[in-house]
Formats: sequence, structure tokens, C-alpha cells
Amino acid sequence: MKLSGPALAVAAISVLIVVGAALGIRHSYSASAPSIAAATPAPQGTPIVQGTQIGKSVFRDGDVAGGGHGQTVAGIECNLQEMLAKHQHVHLSLFFNGVQAALPKYIGIIAKPNNQGCIYWLHTHDATGLIHIESPQPGGAYTLGQFFAIWGQELASDDVAGHVGTVHTYVNGMAYNGDLRAIPLAAHSEITLEVGAPVVTPPLYAFPEGV
Repeated sequence: MKLSGPALAVAAISVLIVVGAALGIRHSYSASAPSIAAATPAPQGTPIVQGTQIGKSVFRDGDVAGGGHGQTVAGIECNLQEMLAKHQHVHLSLFFNGVQAALPKYIGIIAKPNNQGCIYWLHTHDATGLIHIESPQPGGAYTLGQFFAIWGQELASDDVAGHVGTVHTYVNGMAYNGDLRAIPLAAHSEITLEVGAPVVTPPLYAFPEGV
């Protein structure tokens, strides 16, 4: 059937209304669909509970005779109070023949009578393996070798704190083959040193909230 001019105009308007309505429905649906927010991933790994101990007791607390006892060690001072211009944390795991050993507490913390003790910029408060970096230098960069020097323990490719043998090293779960003393103490790094066999999978820890 052939439509007249007015009839064609009416038909065209009807089609536009239908199409517009359809598009409006689609737009309205699109606008009202809930957005999918990116979920914050939960911390992965075994939680570190401050004040506890991770691993077997092997070492005595504090620095050994050859370590820091108030003098400047490897460029690191011992101050009367904590210096917090730079405040970060690193986790260190030690394994000897497949058994985890606890990193002792009070490394780098020197107790003396009458509040005359001091605290190094690199130190431990507990036996969880957390190394505290508390320095007056906001841009200061520190290494695992400096920490071991304060502790007074050996750190080499075949000797970790007096435990001799082949050393397997991991930084953030990845094998590391460089100079152990040069390993940077970067914020939230996980460093694992394993001496002897068996070599176990490096553990993964979740840092405490706010640390």
C-alpha cells in the first residue's frame, strides 16, 4: 500500500519514538548497573605477630662480642632514642639444614644503667624476624651486611652467623646470587637465607597492619 506524504511523516515519527525509547531504556539500564569496585587483596602469607617468636631458638639475644655496643658500626650510629625520619621494616628468615631458626630479639639495642643505653638505626625488638629501620636520614639506604655487622655475625656465601655450608638466598621469593652483604633492606622485603640441606621453599609472611 502506497502511503501519502502526511502518512509517511507520521510513520517516520513513530519509528523515531520507538527507537528513541529503546535507546533510552538501554541508557537507563547502563547508568543504573552497579559498578564493580576493585577489591582490596587480603594480605598473603603467615601473619607476623609482633612480640612472638618465629623459628627455633638458636642464638642468644642481642649483639655478640664483635657487634655493636655503642660505637658506630658500618656507618650506622647508636643513638639515645629511636630516629624516625625513615621508618620501614624488612623480614629475615634463617634456615639451617631445613630448620627455621629465630632471629634473636634486641639486636642493635644496647641496654645500660641509668638510661644510658642506645639503639642502632637497624635493630630487632622481638624474635619474629622483623628488622626495624629507624634512621634520621629520610633517604638513607641500608644493607643486610650492615645489619649483620651490628649483630656481630658472619655473612658470606658459605657462612651465615657461624653456620657453614652452601647458602641459598631468596629475596621476595626469587633466588639471589649476588653479594649477600649488598642485599638492600627495602621496605617490606622478605629475605631468606638457607644453609645446608634440605633447601625448603622460602616462606611468605604478611606484615602486621601499620608496619
